[in-house]
Amino acid sequence: MNITVLANRDIASNFALNRLLPALTPHHKVNVFLSSRVGGNTQAPTELQQLKFFEQALFNDLFFPALARSGENSLLQSFGVMACHLNIPIVELNKINSEEGLGTLAASQPDLILSIRYGGILRENAIATSRLGVFNLHSGLLPDYRGVMATFYAMLNGEQEIGTTLHSIQDAGIDTGDVLGQTHAQLDCDRSYLWNVLQLYPAGVDMMLAAVEKISQGETLAGQPQSSGGSYYSFPTSVQLQQFGEKGCRLYDVQEIIEFAKQYLES
Repeated sequence: MNITVLANRDIASNFALNRLLPALTPHHKVNVFLSSRVGGNTQAPTELQQLKFFEQALFNDLFFPALARSGENSLLQSFGVMACHLNIPIVELNKINSEEGLGTLAASQPDLILSIRYGGILRENAIATSRLGVFNLHSGLLPDYRGVMATFYAMLNGEQEIGTTLHSIQDAGIDTGDVLGQTHAQLDCDRSYLWNVLQLYPAGVDMMLAAVEKISQGETLAGQPQSSGGSYYSFPTSVQLQQFGEKGCRLYDVQEIIEFAKQYLES
């Protein structure tokens, strides 16, 4: 199959792609398009700007360039090294619903589109380019945690469990499509938000790969419509961030990030 992967240029997407792409490329023709951010350009609270540094700038602007010559055989690889090893282009595509963006997407001739953390909302014309549909791996349990930073709100709300949801994208509604599967994990409030998010992706990606395998064998996936209710969450406000800190929760932990980054240095 021709599979087009949509992701974001952040460390969680990179972690997911390190598991997804090596499993896909031996059997399918794969194209990858990355958004450069999630959401608009509104001024974010300082805490979210700091989180963005650790999710994006630290790795994309500092760490990954340093791996360009030395990280070829590492356990995890940067976007650029991954593309070279798998012989696939990784192209930035932010305005996917524009005339140019639709042309770029259509040129990949997708039988199936897979989305992980992509920063744009796919509208009707973009969805229609895929012969077999669009599947999104959402880092939250639907329908209770639609929108962004589901794990943050699960921590804020005192949940015991977090997870991922694989669902179809059928229209421009955000995280509203039929559910194809879910993974579940215990929330560890002694760890940071970012650590908990990263732990979701191995199981979530494996679920996505299992769905791709079924489709490639000609099976039809039966999705379940989401139940009514649930909640939609946008980026947290300063007040919510303060409440998060008062509960003893952290957005990130430097030592955890160092330990995670070591995987890019280990063969």
